[in-house]
Order: sequence, then C-alpha cells, then structure tokens
Amino acid sequence: MAGINAMEKKLAEYKCDTNEAICLKLVRFPEDVEDESTTFHPEYSHQLYGDDEVAFGYKGLQIQLYYCAGNLSTLFKVKYTAKVTEKFDCVQPDDVETKIREVIPTGFSCNTDDFVSLLEKEANFKPFGTLLHTYKVHSVEEGEDVTYQIYKAKMSCPGFQEYHERLQTFLMWFIETASFIDVDDERWDFFLIFEKYNKDGETLFATVGYMTVYNYYVYPDKTRPRVSQMLILPPFQGEGHGAQLLEAVHRFYCTSPLVQDITAEDPSENYVKLRDFVLVKLCQELPSFSTEQLSEGFSDDMVTEAREKLKINKKHARRVYEILRLRVTDMSDEEKARAYRLEIKRRLFGPYKKNQRELTKMMKCLRPEELVSHISQMDTQMQHEELEKSYQELVGEYRRVIERLTRA
Repeated sequence: MAGINAMEKKLAEYKCDTNEAICLKLVRFPEDVEDESTTFHPEYSHQLYGDDEVAFGYKGLQIQLYYCAGNLSTLFKVKYTAKVTEKFDCVQPDDVETKIREVIPTGFSCNTDDFVSLLEKEANFKPFGTLLHTYKVHSVEEGEDVTYQIYKAKMSCPGFQEYHERLQTFLMWFIETASFIDVDDERWDFFLIFEKYNKDGETLFATVGYMTVYNYYVYPDKTRPRVSQMLILPPFQGEGHGAQLLEAVHRFYCTSPLVQDITAEDPSENYVKLRDFVLVKLCQELPSFSTEQLSEGFSDDMVTEAREKLKINKKHARRVYEILRLRVTDMSDEEKARAYRLEIKRRLFGPYKKNQRELTKMMKCLRPEELVSHISQMDTQMQHEELEKSYQELVGEYRRVIERLTRA
C-alpha cells in the first residue's frame, strides 16, 4: 500500500494545468518572443484537454502559441523540463501536441528563428474588407492616442479565409462553448478591429478582435442579423473596443431597409451588459426616448422608432426604456421611486403569473404525491421574495450602465 501511495504521489508531480501551460502571444517585435510580460493564457482549455483541464506526463509543460500581431502567422512549440519514462509501468504521457494540431491550421512554424523572420512581412499585411469606423483610445503607456479601425469583410476577400482560420483558434481559449463556423455559407459577415501602430517609420496593423454575424432570412424579404461570436483579445480588453465594435455593427445594419432587427445567439452575461450600454447610448438620442416621453411610460412610439431607426426589437427597446427611465427618476422621491418599482415588478411578475396559471391547471389532474413536488412553487411569500431579489439585481445592472454612460 505504501508503495502505491508513493507512486501516486510521484505521478501527481507530472500533472499540469493546461490553462497555465498554454502560453499565447501577439508578437510585434523580435524581443516580444522572450518578453514574459507579453504572454497571456487561456480562460478555457476543456475542449481539447477535458473538463479537468489537465495534461498528464510532464513537468514544467509549456505549450507556446505565438502569433504575428497582424496576419497571425503562428509559432507552435511544446517544451517541458521532465517527462514520464518507461520506469513508470503502463503509464503514457498525454499527446498534448496532436490536440493542438487538430485546431490550428497547417503552415505554422516550429522554429523560433523562422517565426521571427516572418515579422518582416508584417509591413505587407493590410486589413481585409471595407473600412467602417475609425476611433482613438488614449494609451497611458504610450502617452498618446492610439488609432483603431473597424472593417467589414466577407469570406470571399483574397487571403481572408486563411487569416480567419488562424484567428478563430482564439475562440477555443476564451469562449466556453466555442465552435468553428461553416465558412462556405455566404450569409456570414465578419467585423474586425485593427490597431494602427508605427514600426521603423512604417504603419502596421495589429489584430485586436472580431465579431461574426449570420444573416437569417425573415419572410418575405427581410434578414435578421444574429451576432454569433465576439472576442476582444486579452491584451486589448477593458479599453472599450467591444462597445465600439458593437455600435459600429449596429450602425452598419441600420442603413439597410432589408434588415428586420439585430439579435444575438445565446448571449453571455458580459455581452448583455455590453449590449445594454450600446443600445442605451444609441436610443437616448431618439425623440421617443426624451425625458418627457420617458415619464409617460413605455410606448408604441418607442418600439417603432427603435425598430425602424436602430433595428432594435421590442424586448430590447423595453429594457432600454427601463434604464433611461431610471436615469431620469428621482429615486429619493418616495412616490416616484414606488411608481418605477411597481412598473418594473409588473413586467417581472409576468412569468410568475404564467407559472401560477399552469399550476392551477395541473392541480386538477395531478395525483397527491405529484402535487407535493410542485406545491412549493405556489408559495406566494416566496414569489414576492424572489420578485424583490430580481428587481434589486436588475436595478443594480441598470445603475452600472448609467454609470458607464456618464463616463463615456
């Protein structure tokens, strides 16, 4: 038994957290390759290495995936300080290399010198597609404003398919349920952000992030663009690029009379927060969302104007109204605060009322033992407590949007 425990302890030393082992870089200059400060790591690696996100068989495992900052030419290397050997009976190390090769496209480098030589070609890289928007972000590190540009591309753009194959590999590391899209479907639109930077007197472009949008058909002659994937690469997160990208995409589709409205596929909590901010920023300029109109309550005019001018559906328009209504409501005035609270709770109570009606119908056909399992759902006091909790959480979310608007 002691021998088995000793062996298990020894083998445990050969387990590595794959989120820590995978080292990502966006390389602009040769010195970036050895600069640890430019390294970032995945949030997820379960799609390749299992739910435990562990690789077995190595000590000091380092899986290097370094990308040229612009065209994303790739260096792939696996390094480690020790590896299990034949002295461990019937134990084999995980094949970490093959798993990576399954998701990165061919044509990568395995030699650092070869990869560094590719940086010289970065001056030839130019963004794909059509320029939609240019904006600046002040860089404290650089001490000046940095210029960014947003482009719209199609898969038919020369060289874009190969570039996209390299770009989409980042999805595996930063979107929990990521999957690669069918690039043969022409209904995909791609929106990309690039940073303009200077190197040896030349203007170069670095990849910042991107969004994919699928254009669904809506009978009889409309389309409904649905945001599928959106990613701002970690070195650029927290600088407002997501909001710039989403706003640019909305403004692009708003110009088309064939677009019904814009939606998102299974949006994350962070995406919903971002969408709240962008849609409120856009809608606050509309006449139907003026302070005077907000005090009159949610209206058909708001629904119509948001849909026709900004391609926003009714559900999202209602949420925008509630945020803007909170902004103009004096919550220190007890009567006004109560009116706002009741209006929001009436909407939130909709699902509870529906559930109550369904339970009433069920009572007529359920056996006593079946009814017991559902009876807790009928607790009115519990419903009120849940409703109050939902209301407070929602107002907290709304206040964060309002605070961000004041800083914008």
